[in-house]
Amino acid sequence: MAYTHIFAGNLFDRGDHARRDEEELKKLMREPNARHLPFHKLMPLVSRNASAELGWIGHEFLDDLPPEAGGPKFLGFDEDRNPHFAVDISVVEDPSPIAARLPGASFEDGRAAATDVPAQQSGIIAQARSNLNWHASHRFCSTCGYESQSHRGGLMRKCERCSAEHFPRTDPVAIMLVYKGDKCVMGQTLARQGSTFYSCLAGFMDQGESIEEAVRREVKEEAGLDVGNVSYHSSQPWPFPSSLMIGCHAEAISEEIIVDEGEMSDVRWFTKDEVKLALKDELKGVNIPGPIAIAHHLIKAWADGTANI
Repeated sequence: MAYTHIFAGNLFDRGDHARRDEEELKKLMREPNARHLPFHKLMPLVSRNASAELGWIGHEFLDDLPPEAGGPKFLGFDEDRNPHFAVDISVVEDPSPIAARLPGASFEDGRAAATDVPAQQSGIIAQARSNLNWHASHRFCSTCGYESQSHRGGLMRKCERCSAEHFPRTDPVAIMLVYKGDKCVMGQTLARQGSTFYSCLAGFMDQGESIEEAVRREVKEEAGLDVGNVSYHSSQPWPFPSSLMIGCHAEAISEEIIVDEGEMSDVRWFTKDEVKLALKDELKGVNIPGPIAIAHHLIKAWADGTANI
């Protein structure tokens, strides 16, 4: 079964050939058919008239931005070959005049907006938000410390001093539902301590580590359980700031949980009946992630028997 989660499904042609011509990109961003999506402090412009849509506007507002805004970052072409760009306007103290260019539009939290806009547009939020955040947090060359410049429409930064090239990072995260027979494991991180929220175990992958190895290591570290079979389910971009969630089901070959108290406040077994109640928000004292998160779909696939295990 194929899954396309929220923050995936972006249909843009990312325009690799167009990115190789810096002068052509400058022309494209000023074309009458160019569409720009402003972000203020990583919040996209969203229009809420008849329905929720990303707030694309023309290029005219670019003339009013200060030089330190950094310029548009190229996202790609739509099916009609209209070029689309994301623009970080965080340096603008009051963004309301820019929002006012589109009636009924305002800057909204990207996570909340993604659940309301069309599915493909949530993928655009992921692409744009991650890229703009990377540029804002990686202004200086990690080789020599000199300020680098955006190239290839934002797909790369280059240091003019030492010529080092730097590319946007994506951080892979293994996220897994651990199961054994008709029971599964869910945990609560220290950040959620005192709440009723439980979810799949998860952790960043290490260098030189396969997905299966990362799953087994993270489960052992957080829950003290040994894992045998690992099966891939699906993946989800998670632009907070730039992760790729790699979803798996992991079969435990031991049962005694040993909680990592430096990371988790609780880890425990749940029966399949309990999980089915939790999915309907009917399990007292336990809440699990909603459909925006890949964790929800890992849990649901195991509970309803559609997981490839």
